[in-house]
Amino acid sequence: MEMPLQGRSMHGWLRSQDNGDTTTRDKHAWILVQLLHSDSTSSKIQQLQKAFAELESQRAVTLNLKWQELEEHFHGLERSLKRRFHELEDQEKEYETKTRKAQELLEKKKAAVEAKEKASLERLQNKRDSAVFAINSALDKYNNNNAPIITDNNPDGTVQEAEISHEVKAYPELLKLCKDMDSTGLHKFVSDNRKNLTSLKEDIPLAFKAAANPATLVLDSLEGFYPIESSPPPSDGKKDTNLLGTRRTCVMLMECLSILLSRLDRSSLAGILSENVKRRAKAIAGGWNPLREGLDIDACNGNSLEAHAFLQLLASFAVVKEFKEDELLKLIPMVSGRRQAAELCRSLGLSEKMSGLLSYIFSKSGRHIDAVNLAFAFELTEQFPPVELLKSYLTEAKRSSSQQDEFNERELTGVKAVVKCVEEHNLEEQYPVEPLHKRILELEKVKAEKKKATEPTKPQTKRPRGAQPRVTEVAA
Repeated sequence: MEMPLQGRSMHGWLRSQDNGDTTTRDKHAWILVQLLHSDSTSSKIQQLQKAFAELESQRAVTLNLKWQELEEHFHGLERSLKRRFHELEDQEKEYETKTRKAQELLEKKKAAVEAKEKASLERLQNKRDSAVFAINSALDKYNNNNAPIITDNNPDGTVQEAEISHEVKAYPELLKLCKDMDSTGLHKFVSDNRKNLTSLKEDIPLAFKAAANPATLVLDSLEGFYPIESSPPPSDGKKDTNLLGTRRTCVMLMECLSILLSRLDRSSLAGILSENVKRRAKAIAGGWNPLREGLDIDACNGNSLEAHAFLQLLASFAVVKEFKEDELLKLIPMVSGRRQAAELCRSLGLSEKMSGLLSYIFSKSGRHIDAVNLAFAFELTEQFPPVELLKSYLTEAKRSSSQQDEFNERELTGVKAVVKCVEEHNLEEQYPVEPLHKRILELEKVKAEKKKATEPTKPQTKRPRGAQPRVTEVAA
């Protein structure tokens, strides 16, 4: 079929092709539809409308199409395309918004990570500097101190003071007490200066060198740990303040002796810890044994001063082998909450047993904090994840609190202990403490309100009325 030429009107072309045949007119209508699909501009639609009207005006022609139907069809296509176009625009804008927000979030996280890394490096550097300073200070003190001289005239291995190059300037009387082997005076001196324990623990090992035999002096100081005239008080002597102070002094003196012995060579060490000294230490430990057996592991809550003193006695005087290892392992949970627990375990040769000990300590209710501290001390944090232990500890504390219809002091104590543990081991990144601080404030508020509600209301005394002025009538 001949197609319309460029520049020739659609109307003229259709009339030239009209030969009165119905089939031909149907073909013309089909051509109209194809042209309309190929060009949807308004001018073409108008031309088609004129051509369609021309065909429709011929009564002899019968078409199966109506112009309104064609027009609605193409306008519908136009609306559909516009709607789809706007939808795509909206999706593009939404995608750009999400992309921008994601980029901003990544930048914030990157900045936060860099800040945390910088803070961690600074803390690590500070710790390194502190450790280097402490090591250098210890080396300087060690190099400035002369080791004691062992003479053949001392069958018990007593130590003669050759020269104490480091003068104990802060406590000159301490040197005299040690030189005189005055254990009673030494006890009183430590009790009177307990506020300065840090400086005391630095000077006492040096002052011990002035003693004829530091080990004998310390053994003499242990006589008052279990007074003969009275039975040992329960709960670490809390009912007797004086006895508690005496026991703490005994433990500190044994620790100071261990510090002194750690600085000596093997020959000097053998002179101080002679066989006579070890036999006496073993006898004292054996005498403490029946008293120690009466202690309750759970009641001690990992803070038994008696168990600590017994284990420190074995470690300081090197008589660990005289006692069964299983017996010592049973005592460790009784001191797991004390600051010296890790060093005690090392001194007693129990480092290889710590994995099993931690499992036992963790199984005891409320001992998660002790397990975390020991896990860090013996590098067992992979086997005993600290954050999981701390969260489990708080869960148990909250559970015990919810079982009671009143405020539970245990939860408040537990949350404070967790915050302290997190800060000591730098776990803030893994376990943020801000929610814990908020919980502490809430619990303290509840505690204060409960205390206020239980306090009896004091009756208010009636204030006496003031004397009323007397009015007298004046005669007119």
